Amino acid sequence: MTRYSIDPERHELLATWGTGEGDLATRVASLPAGAETSVLLRLARALSHLSEAAWRTYTHPASAAASQNSGSEGWRRDEERDAFDEVPDAIARPNLPQDGMLDVSYSPLVESAHRAGRALHSLDDRQLTDAVLAEIAVELAAVENAELGDLAGRARQAVLLSREGASPVQVAAADRLLEQAPFGPTALFSEIDPTAAAVAAAHWLAAAAEVTAEATGHSPTTLLLEADDIEALPHETPTLVLGLLEAGVSPYDAVTGLVRHALHVADGLLPDPAGLREQLEDLDDELTEHAGPDADPEDTGLRLTPLDPKRPAPDLLEDLLTGIHGCWLLHEEYDELDDENRNDAERTGQPHDRNRSHFAQLVREAAATHHDRLV
Repeated sequence: MTRYSIDPERHELLATWGTGEGDLATRVASLPAGAETSVLLRLARALSHLSEAAWRTYTHPASAAASQNSGSEGWRRDEERDAFDEVPDAIARPNLPQDGMLDVSYSPLVESAHRAGRALHSLDDRQLTDAVLAEIAVELAAVENAELGDLAGRARQAVLLSREGASPVQVAAADRLLEQAPFGPTALFSEIDPTAAAVAAAHWLAAAAEVTAEATGHSPTTLLLEADDIEALPHETPTLVLGLLEAGVSPYDAVTGLVRHALHVADGLLPDPAGLREQLEDLDDELTEHAGPDADPEDTGLRLTPLDPKRPAPDLLEDLLTGIHGCWLLHEEYDELDDENRNDAERTGQPHDRNRSHFAQLVREAAATHHDRLV
């Protein structure tokens, strides 16, 4: 989301947003001389809330909700997304108090626009109002562009967000980047929506696991536990994803399901009561042992989500790429290059790099063979 702030020295309204490589800032408008700081801060706060509400329609699209029926969560999300068209009018002609009463919108997006409009009404500066309207048009267009998979300009802040869905355009872009560098180029984190990047990474992890399983004789779901004996790895989440894929779940559904689950936890919801009950039953004895008043909840090993609920999609992407690295670690121990390749590697003095390149090519071939699971 874009954050808006006041520069009291230059009397300017500023906008800042993240890009994955650092934050950018722009000057929105000059502020009227002599304006009360409290009113200016109220304006900045309302605009920040407006941006947050707008980007939530991106991270929580209606299409990802379980139901679209009237009154359902999907219906509410769709209504909020449709409210984009109401924002300019709410800023330009906000609800004002009348007879001690004030109409308040049920839409967080529209109500934020009304609050910004009321602050602008108090400031009574036409140029400032026009500048804010132009700024918000840019912000809403950025959300719309991100929905289409275009992360240029202001829409680039989407690389920091976790989304319940994934744009096919972004998934395809991530797949091309991984084809160039199967271990995961840095561009995945600075140019691609992390949920879409994780969908592609799940496909490439499956390819890496297939290559490694064939070379080692281990099953795909035990590979990373074995690799953890070579180098400490966050093996639980990529192993979970490999298990889902082996059960026939698509990379898209596996990734978006995990991200959606984590986002629900972050929102204070309990997305899987039955699953939690099973976890509690499995941990019954351990929970009894750690049930004292001084118990540390981290000691139980019980987690509501395997992902970081503050940044689930980037966290998942990192773990999946680490899983590909883990597959290579194990494959390297079993890899039997033909004599000519082995002699070439020894002559160059870079057998480690040669093995890594050989593994990457095998993964490319496996990913190409099973490319249908990605699309």
